[in-house]
Amino acid sequence: MERRRLGRTDIVASVLGFGGAEIGYQRVSGRTVEQLLGSALDAGLNVIDTAECYEDSELRIGRAVGARRREVHLFTKCGHARGWGRADWRSAALLASIERSLRRLETDYLDLIQLHSCSLTQLRRGDAIAALEQARERGWTRYIGYSGDGEAARFAIECGRFDTLQTSISVADQEALELTLPLARTREMGVIAKRPLANVAWRYARKPAESYYQPYWSRLRRLDYPFLRDAADTAVATALRFTLGVPGVHTAIVGTTKPERWQQNAALLQTGPLPRDEVERIRARWREVADASWEGQV
Repeated sequence: MERRRLGRTDIVASVLGFGGAEIGYQRVSGRTVEQLLGSALDAGLNVIDTAECYEDSELRIGRAVGARRREVHLFTKCGHARGWGRADWRSAALLASIERSLRRLETDYLDLIQLHSCSLTQLRRGDAIAALEQARERGWTRYIGYSGDGEAARFAIECGRFDTLQTSISVADQEALELTLPLARTREMGVIAKRPLANVAWRYARKPAESYYQPYWSRLRRLDYPFLRDAADTAVATALRFTLGVPGVHTAIVGTTKPERWQQNAALLQTGPLPRDEVERIRARWREVADASWEGQV
């Protein structure tokens, strides 16, 4: 699997990373997580990204990685130690959360700790960023990053204190391509694409009941890209190759609960970058249809 240096860091990341949300929220068994991560590492993947609020995701990853810790770069996020939607940006709370993540992941250091969708107001106060810098000084993490979108993500780049940006980039989420990515590239920040497949929301014939999928489903209905009518694997490959072809993107985080998925995803990328004319058609359709409300999805 292709690898790219994560901006100015010394992390050389596989272009696909494992996202730990599904295994936490869907309470996947420990044995399945071992199979998932084993197959991912065997396919050449070396990035695992999770968060302290993804239920027991960190615990399951820590147990599953075990002796293969040196083969992977462990990324996690902080700010919601009591669960998503119950944010706490106080320095003491963030440091306690990071320390807990180290225990859960069964490691004495993280490769990257990220503020998890911290608001622009909180970022400007600076205390939350300072807490991550303190964690780095203590040796708890090698690098610090921001995970989020919109103007907060723009500020995270402009302030110059973060090493990486994790932000939403997909055929259904292209705000970052103009708002943040050109500047991040200039500043040599590592860029991690979240939701790179737009949750594969096009697979639903009717509007999904779960709100997590609804914005992308509605957008894709209006965008009506011709490639979405292709065979399932072809559509996924096109969407993934679009995201990974965006200038400045170094790795894309994909979540799954199916151990066989990693070999399949790796195979989908073997055809190389998406042709420029197809990229331009996708971008042109976005510019034609998207409106100001189509912001990056948290």
